[in-house]
Amino acid sequence: MPDPGLRLHDSLARETAPLRPVREGHVGIYVCGATPQMSPHIGHMRAQVVYDVLRRWLVHSGYEVTLVRNVTDIDDKILTKAAEAGRPWWAHAYRYEREFTEAYAALRVLPPTYEPRATGHVTEMVALMERLVAAGHAYHVDGTADVYFDVRSFADYGRLTRQSLAELEPAGDTDPELAGRKRDPRDFALWKSAKDSEPATASWDTPFGRGRPGWHLECSAMATRYLGAEFDVHGGGLDLRFPHHENEIAQSNAAGDPFARVWLHSALLTTAGEKMSKSLGNSLGVAHLLREHRPEVLRYYLVSAHYRSNLELAPASLDEAAAAWGRIAGFLERAEAATGAIGDDGLVCAEFTAAMDDDLGVPQALAALHGVVREGNAALDAGDVSAASGAAGSVATMCRVLGIEPEEGTGDGGAATRALDALVRAELDARTRARADRDWASADAVRDRLAAAGIVVEDTPQGPRWTVAATPPRDAPTSEAARTPTGAP
Repeated sequence: MPDPGLRLHDSLARETAPLRPVREGHVGIYVCGATPQMSPHIGHMRAQVVYDVLRRWLVHSGYEVTLVRNVTDIDDKILTKAAEAGRPWWAHAYRYEREFTEAYAALRVLPPTYEPRATGHVTEMVALMERLVAAGHAYHVDGTADVYFDVRSFADYGRLTRQSLAELEPAGDTDPELAGRKRDPRDFALWKSAKDSEPATASWDTPFGRGRPGWHLECSAMATRYLGAEFDVHGGGLDLRFPHHENEIAQSNAAGDPFARVWLHSALLTTAGEKMSKSLGNSLGVAHLLREHRPEVLRYYLVSAHYRSNLELAPASLDEAAAAWGRIAGFLERAEAATGAIGDDGLVCAEFTAAMDDDLGVPQALAALHGVVREGNAALDAGDVSAASGAAGSVATMCRVLGIEPEEGTGDGGAATRALDALVRAELDARTRARADRDWASADAVRDRLAAAGIVVEDTPQGPRWTVAATPPRDAPTSEAARTPTGAP
C-alpha cells in the first residue's frame, strides 16, 4: 500500500491534512480544463502543470491515478468568437482545443486518463437536472427550456468562498431581458433556452426544451460520470472558486452526491501584479514563448513557486529559470559523459520526499534537487564516478517527477554526448591557444561559433566547462579582450 504521507491543503476545509483516498491505492482527480475560444497563453498552463506534478508524485509514491480533464467546447464566448471569425462554433472550438493539446504536450503535461467534451455528455447533464428538479433544488421556467438552480434551497451555498447568501451579487449568466425568469437573481443557469440568434447546431433537445448547458452543470456531470459520486481531488485555478466551483458543490451535493473530498486551487500567474488575461492585453502565447525558451525552462519556471502562491512573469524570472535548469542539465551531461548512460533509479533524497509530501512543496523540493546536483558535481571533480552516478540517477528521478528532465538522448549510452564533447573540446583548445597568443579576434570567433550553436562556456579554475544553452542567445557576446583582465595570459 502506498505511504499515506502526502498532505494537501483543502480549500473547502481551509486546512492541510493527509490525503485519504476513497479507494485504497487509487486517487481520482478531476481538473477543470480549457474553454478553447482562443490560443493558449502561459497563464492557462500553470494549473495544468501543477496538477500534472501532483499526478506524477502520486504515481511515484505508488498510487494508481485516474485524472480527468474536461474540455468546455460550448459556451457564450466560443459562439461569439466563432461568429466573429466566420466559422462554425464546433470548428472554432476544435481548432483551439488542438492548440491547447499541443501546448500541454510541449510543457510535458501527461495526457489525462480521460478528456471528455461537454457536448458529448448532454445525457448525463439532463439526468442531473432531473434529479435536482425532483428534489426541489432546481426549477424549470414554463414556456422555455430554462432550468435554474435555486440557491435558497441549499443551506450551505457559499461555503467554499465563505460568503453568505445576502452578500452575493446576482448571477451573471442570464441576459438582462431574461432575468425576470428567475425566482431569485442569484440563481444560476443549469440549462439555457436556444436563441434564434445562435446556430441551430448549438442546442440539444431535452425534456425541458431545446437549449444548451450552463457552464457549471457540465463539470458536475462529467466528474461523476468518470470518477463516481465521490472522488478524491477536484483541482482548478484560484479564479474558478466562485462562481464555478461553488456552484459545482451546490448542485452536486444538493443532488445527493458527496462529490470531491479535497478541493485544490492553484494561484494565478501575473504580469506586473495583475492576473494574466486577454482583456489586460498582457497575455503571452505559449507558442511565442516556446520560440524563445526551451520547454523545460518554461516548465521549470511554472513549478518554481508554490502552487498556492502567485507567480510573477518577467524576463528576469525566465532568465533565472533558464540558469537554474541549465545547472541541472549541465550536471547530467557531465555525468553521462563520465559514467555512460544515466539510469532513472527511482530514488529521491529524503528532503525531496518531505517537501513534496508537504502540500507539494516544489520550491523546497527544487532546493533539495540542486543540493544533489552540487554533490554530484563535487564527486565528478574528485573523480568519484560511483558517487556521481548515484547522484545523477537520483537527479534524473527527481526531474522526472517534476517534468523538467532534459530531452532524452539517442539511447546510445552517451556516445552522442561524448562525440559532441570531443568537437567542443577541440574548439575550446583552439580558443585557449588564441587567448594565450592574445589573438582576441580568433578567440572571439571560436566563442561566437559555439554560442551560435547553443553552447555556453564557463571558465573555471579547472579549465573551461561547456553546457547546452537553456535559451537562445539574445545579446551580442562581449569580446574576449573586454572579458580578459589586463595582464591576463
